[in-house]
Amino acid sequence: MNVAEGTPLNFGGIEPEFSEWDRSKITVVPVPYDLTTTYVSGTRNGPRAIIEASTNMELYDEELKKETYRVGIYTREPLAVTEKKPKEMLRVVSEAVSQGVSSGKFQVVVGGEHSISLGVVRELVKRYPRLSVLHLDAHADLRESYQGTPYSHACAARRISECCTIVQVGVRSMSKEEADFLASSKIVSISDYEIKQNAQWAEKVIDHLTDEVYLTFDLDVLNPAIMPAVGTPEPGGLSWYETIGLLRLVSQRKKMVSCDVVELCPLSGNVAPDFMAAKLMYRIMGYVAEREGWI
Repeated sequence: MNVAEGTPLNFGGIEPEFSEWDRSKITVVPVPYDLTTTYVSGTRNGPRAIIEASTNMELYDEELKKETYRVGIYTREPLAVTEKKPKEMLRVVSEAVSQGVSSGKFQVVVGGEHSISLGVVRELVKRYPRLSVLHLDAHADLRESYQGTPYSHACAARRISECCTIVQVGVRSMSKEEADFLASSKIVSISDYEIKQNAQWAEKVIDHLTDEVYLTFDLDVLNPAIMPAVGTPEPGGLSWYETIGLLRLVSQRKKMVSCDVVELCPLSGNVAPDFMAAKLMYRIMGYVAEREGWI
């Protein structure tokens, strides 16, 4: 996808009046990283693909009936992490997030593989000691270590669970090791199967979250029929309306302090997944802006 001539290369293609740091309530933090990817690589290209897609998106939100961008959306330069080892990458992410936390901005971190989320959570728990993490994912990501590192994308939720409460939604793939750990842990995991069987599943999610929530959204939680551009697609998954219904409920009942959207692996010739990821991010921004009274 190309950005139209004259359109700024920032989230939404927004003019400076609404995209400068001092004017913005929201910050987009691109993290182009996929060093530990294990199946289809390319998630390092996800942040740019999403930002480019967003420049072709209508900025009037038809659900909220508002123009969310007017609260100001600042897009950072991509973090220089592409070639870094996982521990160093996490340090860079944490430092970048720290700047946003101290400024009071709502940060949307866009990946990149799922390992980046730990760097965000480590920084947020300093500010929000009762933070809980809402983890939407097709995979449990609960391995102790994978391919020689405890900071693999396959270990993201395991490391996060060492920092704070975590509630998983949509999981439909895990190893025996992960299943054993999950059974012995305090992690609440609402499987994709349970979602399809229990009409009250979203209320169960709400019941197990604390008042302050970080959302980590792995795009492979979505049905691959609508989101094929992920590194490890799994049969089943959430629909668009199941997803935004949950996120709307969370934003109404809890304070979402930050979020990430990760694991887009762009497909040549198919921009629909990129556009969906961009619209998902914009809708989350809208929910938060409405909850905070910014719009």
